[in-house]
Amino acid sequence: MIVLLFFVIITFVVMNYILFDDFRGNLLPLTYTRPVSEILIGILTITEKWEHFLNTKCSFYTEDYLQQKFSLISNDDNLWINGSICPDLNLVKAIKSLADNQCLKQNETLIAYRSKESIPCDVITYDDEFLQVSQLWHIFEYNDECIQSDFKLLTEGRTSQLISETNACTNPENIFIEDGAKVEHAILNASTGPIYVGKNTEIMEGSIVRGPFAMCENSVLKMGAKIYGATTLGPYCKVGGEVNNSVLLGYSNKGHDGFLGNSVLGEWCNLGADTNNSNLKNNYAEVKLWSYQSERFINTGLQFCGLIMGDHSKCGINTMFNTGTVVGVSANVFGAGFPRNFVSSFSWGGSAGYMTYRLNKVFEVAEKVMQRRAIEFNQVEKDILTEVFELTKSYRKD
Repeated sequence: MIVLLFFVIITFVVMNYILFDDFRGNLLPLTYTRPVSEILIGILTITEKWEHFLNTKCSFYTEDYLQQKFSLISNDDNLWINGSICPDLNLVKAIKSLADNQCLKQNETLIAYRSKESIPCDVITYDDEFLQVSQLWHIFEYNDECIQSDFKLLTEGRTSQLISETNACTNPENIFIEDGAKVEHAILNASTGPIYVGKNTEIMEGSIVRGPFAMCENSVLKMGAKIYGATTLGPYCKVGGEVNNSVLLGYSNKGHDGFLGNSVLGEWCNLGADTNNSNLKNNYAEVKLWSYQSERFINTGLQFCGLIMGDHSKCGINTMFNTGTVVGVSANVFGAGFPRNFVSSFSWGGSAGYMTYRLNKVFEVAEKVMQRRAIEFNQVEKDILTEVFELTKSYRKD
């Protein structure tokens, strides 16, 4: 008797997710060096939020010169998602429900579409609210909401490490400390929002923290720091002094006294000792901010708006930044007085004037800085900065 065994092979198709740029021009200079979804807001980047909800990796559709670092993976069935939008359960459900050649829109905003390449015309309307980062100031303006949602996402069903008895805590149930974190002799007040202390971080003695606050892995809060919510320190940041409602994307330092408020620092930035920024005009007027998209200063609708600084930029000791200042990529600002409210990329100088920060010098510094974090400053990084140097030529005088 011959027994025939029939095997039914079930193929599980894993959907391919691609995050595409939207409002990239509005988010310069931060998006000169990264896709929109790689912006950190809350505890996670927008990319990490989507990957957490989708339980898979995403690739990127961005500027050609960024694709070597942030790769695009495309196949015969892709779900393209707007990288400026933060996910939630209802939105993810609606996106996953898209059939082939359908797109999800709200008014003029394209949220997502399912197709190999072209945007479909079979429109599904989405009526629920969602959070979208379409302007630079949204990064700190929406940071409170994003810290709270990310905190729930990352800690639900998990147990925090024990909080040392040397600390004074308010609402300890709203404080989560990851493995390897050191927190001693600090004041942690989570009554106004959660406090998230990431892996291998350290909050040194005398620090005073009011939530919502998040510090990502390997960051350090230095002795006597005063942190107001809603503030996020990305990975490998060192911060001291007074910080209010600011986001440091990662690998950046504000290691000394001085004030930083309603601000965003890119990666590989450094603020010299006693650097201060103004976040409120003397006449309490609405703050205007330089827009690369409009090529002019535009209204933010905010009374409080501080400093936006692109990747690899730095400033000397005692630097004073005026309300609503935008500093581009790889600028070096120093000297007495207030620098102007828009400092172009690859500028070297201050209120007395600027010269071009030459690429060979930029590369020398970037290589040394990144080596300190055991990260190679490779040809890909050089190519990106070279392209940004060319893209921003028109903003420099020489």
